[in-house]
Amino acid sequence: MSLLTSVLVRGINNLSDARYCAGMGADRLSFHLDPSLPGHLTPEAVQEISGWIAGVDLLGEFDTLPAAAINELAQRCNLQGILLHRRRTPDEMSKFTLPVLKLVRWIPDMLPEDVDTRFRDQQAYTSGFVLAQAPPQPLSPKQLIHLTQQARTYPMWLGADFAASTSNSVRQFVETVRPAGIVLEGGDEIKPGLRDFSEMEAVFEELEA
Repeated sequence: MSLLTSVLVRGINNLSDARYCAGMGADRLSFHLDPSLPGHLTPEAVQEISGWIAGVDLLGEFDTLPAAAINELAQRCNLQGILLHRRRTPDEMSKFTLPVLKLVRWIPDMLPEDVDTRFRDQQAYTSGFVLAQAPPQPLSPKQLIHLTQQARTYPMWLGADFAASTSNSVRQFVETVRPAGIVLEGGDEIKPGLRDFSEMEAVFEELEA
């Protein structure tokens, strides 16, 4: 299935999610591989899941592990990228052997110029930013304009819930803001092999090219 934009599905922890998302056109799947993250997977589990899918980039999500340990896990799991939860020093960033995406969070009272500085300071060491969750309050017209400017300046993957925060459909949001991609969240199986994909399906259908 061809989609309007890139789709990153985070927190994959089962084969049902992996196969469904890959089949629907997602081009990036991420796994929690850092033991400090909830629901983290072993390298063996990631290898088993990834053996059943093709045509997608596999990313590992990491928080506290040092660069050397992250590089080792990335190699064992045959990853194509890294998603970092916390900011690293330039020296440590230079040690990663794969492209790095950086998870960033919306800070409601942060001044626009400070937000721009945050992106600009990290741009040299990353291949893009992942702003996975929209703020709890709807975005103002001014905030939407600024977000659109940022998305056209920096490669940004934005959570699908940003669409609701701007009173748009996901399709309208993508066509207006033009982010590098949309972020969806994986979930748990009801029981092995059984999973409710109704929410994901609605997003994928809106993004169908």
